[in-house]
Amino acid sequence: MAETAANSAPAKTSARPPGSRRRWWTLAVLSGAQLMVALDMTIVSIALPAAQADVHLSDTSKGWVVTAYTLAFGGLLMLGGRLGDMVGRRRAVLLGAAGFAAVSVLGGAASNAAVLIAARALQGVFAALLTPSTLALLTSVFPEGRERAKALGLYGAALMSGGAVGLVLGGALTDSLTWRWTFYVNVPIALVVVLAGARLFPDPPRPARVPLDIVGAILGCAGIVGCIYAFGEAGARGWGSPVIIGSLAAGLVLLAVFGVVQSRVAHPLLPPRVLADRNRAGAFLTIVISTFAMLGMFLFMTFQFQDVMGYSSLRAGLSFLPYVVVAAVISTRVTGRIMPHVRPRVLLVSGLLVEASGLFLLTRLTPDSGYTASVLPALLLFGIGVGLLVAPIMSTATTVSDPADTGIASAFVNTSQQIGGSIGTALLNSVAASASAAYLAAHAHASDNWATVHGMTVACGWAAAVLVAGAVVVAFLVTADPPVTPADTGASS
Repeated sequence: MAETAANSAPAKTSARPPGSRRRWWTLAVLSGAQLMVALDMTIVSIALPAAQADVHLSDTSKGWVVTAYTLAFGGLLMLGGRLGDMVGRRRAVLLGAAGFAAVSVLGGAASNAAVLIAARALQGVFAALLTPSTLALLTSVFPEGRERAKALGLYGAALMSGGAVGLVLGGALTDSLTWRWTFYVNVPIALVVVLAGARLFPDPPRPARVPLDIVGAILGCAGIVGCIYAFGEAGARGWGSPVIIGSLAAGLVLLAVFGVVQSRVAHPLLPPRVLADRNRAGAFLTIVISTFAMLGMFLFMTFQFQDVMGYSSLRAGLSFLPYVVVAAVISTRVTGRIMPHVRPRVLLVSGLLVEASGLFLLTRLTPDSGYTASVLPALLLFGIGVGLLVAPIMSTATTVSDPADTGIASAFVNTSQQIGGSIGTALLNSVAASASAAYLAAHAHASDNWATVHGMTVACGWAAAVLVAGAVVVAFLVTADPPVTPADTGASS
């Protein structure tokens, strides 16, 4: 304990001195690493039609190009977080980035479907090693208070805007070069992370070495994979499919057994205390709910832009830019400044309600709606909501009493995001499909576009209702005080 205190004390006393510039460069590199991982959730998706003919992808295997990444990433995040604690977070980020670059080259050079899908799965593996340690490393670099709030805002902007950036970049690269550059673009980003990170990243003291919970890792990873697969494939196979029912049931049973095992072993993969804290639980719930709605919004707006409004893939991607810009500005210029002075729940509840208002606007869409009058205001509101949420989510979720839990808490931030996104995509897609079918049945002469848009508006209404309900729960669950340090209080006075 004395050694830990001795190591952490200098960080708090050097708030604005010589090492300040180095910390901000470190943040830039860590944010770049996170952006690389986040944009790969969508960048390849928009290039799939072009890749299908080149590598002979069937309709089934085309879906697996996306699913392989999601399953490997989501399923291995908790294990990746614990491995980062064991081998050192600096080493985990560098190894993860280098591995991500190598398998991206493999994917870009793929000549058949099997190699392409394998490369995507390996991208997920290295992303699961890299991602938890980037957030854990950031919290060790920035002292709690104003600087950490601002840093978390910038980092969160990279995390939350990654999907939209992937759509823009994927469309641009596919239209101007080839689909293979949606893989190759990761290489220069990863090289910057490795080369700059080797010079900039600190090597925080590692917790006392403990045995890896192998049984917990197998149960937890398999359970998450089962659930993510079921939700991800439900839209294509249908909720009544034996494969979906079996995968979901198996995943839930495995997670239940995982929970029992974690409460009984000496060194659990996911210590129950990480989830037992009401503030962290509220932060994780906020991530699930917000990502549930955000991924649904991305899915529906992509359909609206391309299938209904006739936009090209590049123009569709660029249409999301206002959301990205607003989210980044709010999280860095607004939330970062007020976060040390208000309780986290104020920002969390406000962010969820503003997101809900954006989705309520989308319930008024028709096939004749224009971008500026109907879509843009909703995107701006959603960007404001995300900008208010990100920094307090990260801060609350990763504030742990035991430094040994930082990596796994950071991993669960991303695990929550994966779970929320998978559930949102599956459930909201099912709601939209059912509403569209009911609309066609009731309006025999209606066009497909009217039915499609009606389905999307109904699903947006349900997503908005989930956000409002979540805001009520979070308001009662999160009771933490503002993350203000004595140094900050003195500085502000």
